[in-house]
Parts: sequence; C-alpha cells; structure tokens
Amino acid sequence: MAKALRRLYYRKSDLNSEPLVGTTMPSLQDQLLKAGLADEKKLKAHQKEKKKQRKQQPKGAVQTDEAKLRAQEAREEKAERDRQLNQQRNEEARRKAIAAQIRQLVDTNRLNRSRCEMDYQFVHGKKIKKILVDQTMTDQLSRGRLAVVFVNDNYEVVPEAVARKIMERDAEAVVVLHERSQQADRDEEDPYAGYEIPDDLMW
Repeated sequence: MAKALRRLYYRKSDLNSEPLVGTTMPSLQDQLLKAGLADEKKLKAHQKEKKKQRKQQPKGAVQTDEAKLRAQEAREEKAERDRQLNQQRNEEARRKAIAAQIRQLVDTNRLNRSRCEMDYQFVHGKKIKKILVDQTMTDQLSRGRLAVVFVNDNYEVVPEAVARKIMERDAEAVVVLHERSQQADRDEEDPYAGYEIPDDLMW
C-alpha cells in the first residue's frame, strides 16, 4: 500500500514539475489526443481545411485585384459620361447664344413690310414660299442688296450686310441672298447702305 502511494505521488510530481530545458512541449492537439479528448479524424480534417484555406489565399488576392480593376473601370466610365454630358450642355448653351445673336440682328435690322402688297415667291427647302414686299424690295432682293432670312418660324427681309453676319452664325437661316451684279452696283447706289450693324451685340 505504501509503495502504491509513493508511485502515485511521483506521478503527480511529474505532472506538476517544469519541463526540462531543451525539451519540446507537446502541442495542445497531441495532449488532447493522448488524453482521449479529441477525435483524430476530426483533427486531421480540421488541419486539411486550414491548408486548403492557405492555398486559396492567392486566389483571394486575385479576386481583390479584379474588384479594384472593375472599380477603376467604373470610375473611368463615369468620368467619360460626365465629359460627354458637359460637352452636350456646352453645345446647347452655344446654340442658344447663337440663336439669341441672330434674333437681335433681325429685330434691329428687319425692314418694315406692314404696308407691302406685292407677293415675292422663293423656294425654301423643297417648298415654294411667299412673303409680301414692295417694288423697291423686289428689285433689291434680285440685285443681292436685300436678303430673306428665316428666324423663329418667320420670314424677314434684312440688308445684305446683316444677312452675311447671320450666315457666319447659321448659314441655313439665310433663305434668299442673290449674288450682287457688278454692273448693277455701278449703275445704282445701295439704298440700304445706311443700315448699321450694332457693335454692342453679345457675341
């Protein structure tokens, strides 16, 4: 009995004693296996899963790079859409500014035709149109001293110099402008030479 107690005492002492210097402590997994507290199959399966996860890590890095690339492409596409939208807005603003300039030119230089009774026919597009003019306007239109312009869905008669200013901004707005005859220029003074184009237009 005494010998058995001494053996038990020595075993407890061995468990409580510090490990010798230079010896390797068994891992927690090994200790659990020896104590019967862990299943070897489950432990191996767990280790296999950890190795698999480590092998998959580079793939995860590739996925991260792909995500960054997609994000960069999305930013570039958005920047291109914004650029095109700004370009469209600028173009629309430019067209509105030109239309305003043409309206100002016509409003300040159109000839008064309120008492005109003669029909003047011309082609606009593929259709024949007509406006009321007087005899002097008819003659000057044929000589290229006057022009017919189409602005705000209306036809107006303006001096040649004004029509050429309009053509610089929108050639399609000038419907009728005949080439001047040099002989006619020598034979007759321009009755509309006194029309002045304002210099204070907002170009």
